[in-house]
Amino acid sequence: MKKIANYLIPTTSVVAFVFAIAAFNNSHAATQTPSQPQKPEMLTTQAIPAAQPVDLTRAAERALPSVVHIKYVQNSKIQTVEVTTDPFEDFFSDPFGGFFGPRQRGQGGTQKRQVQTPKRTATGSGVIISADGYIVTNNHVVDGADELTVTLTDNKEYSARIIGADKTTDLALIKIDGRNLPAIEIANSDNVKVGEWVLAIGNPLGLNNTVTAGIISAKARTLGANGVESFIQTDAAINAGNSGGALVNTNGQLVGINAMLYSQTGSYSGYGFAIPTAMMNKVVDDIKKYGTVQRAMIGIQGGDVKSFVDAQKEEGKEVDLGTMEGIYINKVVEESAAEEAGLEKGDVIIEVDGQKMTKFGDLSGIIAQKRPGDKVTLTYLHNKHKQTKTVTLRNEQGNTKVVKNADLDVLGADFREVTQQQKEQLEIQYGLEIIKVNNGKIKDAGIPKGFIIRQVNDEAMKTVEDLQDIVKEASTSSEPVLIIKGVFPTGKKGYFVVQLAE
Repeated sequence: MKKIANYLIPTTSVVAFVFAIAAFNNSHAATQTPSQPQKPEMLTTQAIPAAQPVDLTRAAERALPSVVHIKYVQNSKIQTVEVTTDPFEDFFSDPFGGFFGPRQRGQGGTQKRQVQTPKRTATGSGVIISADGYIVTNNHVVDGADELTVTLTDNKEYSARIIGADKTTDLALIKIDGRNLPAIEIANSDNVKVGEWVLAIGNPLGLNNTVTAGIISAKARTLGANGVESFIQTDAAINAGNSGGALVNTNGQLVGINAMLYSQTGSYSGYGFAIPTAMMNKVVDDIKKYGTVQRAMIGIQGGDVKSFVDAQKEEGKEVDLGTMEGIYINKVVEESAAEEAGLEKGDVIIEVDGQKMTKFGDLSGIIAQKRPGDKVTLTYLHNKHKQTKTVTLRNEQGNTKVVKNADLDVLGADFREVTQQQKEQLEIQYGLEIIKVNNGKIKDAGIPKGFIIRQVNDEAMKTVEDLQDIVKEASTSSEPVLIIKGVFPTGKKGYFVVQLAE
């Protein structure tokens, strides 16, 4: 379980021991809403009615069957690692007689050793969004898994496969083979209000099917944990194991996917954060239609106006931008939608499509729901004068085309892992041999049959899956290029540049 800035913790529960003991503090959420204020002239003639308790039982009953337990398994693997050479080891030899396995000589004061990684298991949560088995969870719940097992509230188990995942929003879509599953009803998170009651449902600390209650504490919160953020903040208790679970309203409708907790101890201490359904719906639709998320970009770098002004004050500078709310533009990216629209450094975006922008999370939340080619209307202050422009959003590659994950087919070649004989002959530990070249990017780049690929974009290529992953990643990046390094059958080193974009 990784920590972010020592405070933000993805809420996946890692199973490290067979037995685990946890201490829990009981707390009671408030069960009454404040009475409505009365007009002054009515107070002397009409008694204030007693506050009515909030009944959350219906919401829990409706939502609980839709929240599942996810078990993550990463199998043990053999990996080659570099270790610093002991200068006395050659003289004294290996006192353990090869107990730690065979070792291979490296260079520059290091040795390469093969180690076996331990089997890892972890648990998280997910939410059924369709009766035919589509489940939404967090990317960090499923990332790197060799096996995923989904358990429903009736204890039925299913094997799950990953349909798609997006690290930038920390969302993933997985699928189980089931019918007539209890899909949750999805509400529009844009309509939730601060102070509204919500329930967090998941499997925290190994306590399956747990429901906690609280209110929405804030909206459009950014934390610097993911690439795209506009979190719903809640004081409903969220702990390790809640990741991917449901944040629901008093009608039992999904408004967010629980993702993180804010803590100095690793356990819940006041605030949790959920990814809004408005963002979730867009990510799910993109994964289903295109295989990857269509990321729309304005092309600016900046932050909250207040944060900028406060930073300037600390340096003894006085700044008057004409407002204390909005998005301060610190940089306009070249050849971006913002540059084309004429925005400049120092401008302040105050509205997008008529919606007021008070902080950067407001902007992130809106743009995360858009695709390249969509138009948005920006209202901004330039030298404190209000201006309005309509801009066409672009993708990371600077155009408005649909970005799709490239498959190995785009390379037009067949690959296999190098044999033991090739390793010994060429003195290499890994690599992928090109065993056939057809029409495609490999042929276009002039890479011949027999060339052994050792690195692509500085990543080691040990399996065909490694190559598949790097091709997918590069094809949707701002620079869709593969820098391929390797060796020819003669042992001569070489490198090639493969352009994935048309």
